[in-house]
Amino acid sequence: MAQPYDSLTLEHSSTVDRVVDELRRAVFAGELESGTPLREVALAGSLGVSRPTVREALTVLVAEGLATREPHRGVSVTSPEAGSVRDVCRARLVLEGAGVLEWSSATDAQRDRVRETLTAYIGAIRTDGPYRLLNELHLDFHVSLVGLTGSPRLVAMAENLVLELKLALAQVERIRRNAHDQAETHAQLVGLLEAGDTVAAHAFLRRHLDDAAAEIVEALGLEVDGR
Repeated sequence: MAQPYDSLTLEHSSTVDRVVDELRRAVFAGELESGTPLREVALAGSLGVSRPTVREALTVLVAEGLATREPHRGVSVTSPEAGSVRDVCRARLVLEGAGVLEWSSATDAQRDRVRETLTAYIGAIRTDGPYRLLNELHLDFHVSLVGLTGSPRLVAMAENLVLELKLALAQVERIRRNAHDQAETHAQLVGLLEAGDTVAAHAFLRRHLDDAAAEIVEALGLEVDGR
């Protein structure tokens, strides 16, 4: 008697995952902008699923920080705040900076991962890849820096931070136009690592993340708040 129940449970979970993936895609692609209401009835109709399925999917997005649930107002796409953007970049410096300082003691595989993600990012820029792909590859490179620590927990933390940053980057068209400059900046960082100058690389990373935070805040027109 358990088999039909298990089968239905798996099917339901798969449907929820599909809805979550589709909503994430729309957010990261900028199709659902900050503050956009995520209404259960409308989403259920457009995605061809039930309202309870949409409700579960929205709960996942809220837990990930991609959506916000407010009493009497329902769920909407999270609106990035200047303080949060800066805080994410500060946290990234702690994680990515730790990886940069471990370059010389990292494994060949870990260093190769950094090189591979940089090559993939530059390749996508040269072939004029779609913005969403550039965004993914750009952030993959930064997570690969954390991988130099050899800590799966720190990598998992970095991946969660990347989710928050994607929400802001998805709405910054100007960053797309600066993709070539971004690639050059990342290549310079890896050049410092290859030369064994991890102290200079760490300082370079700090400036890069500070500039990134300022650029995102400016491009989104976010209110400048206290540090």
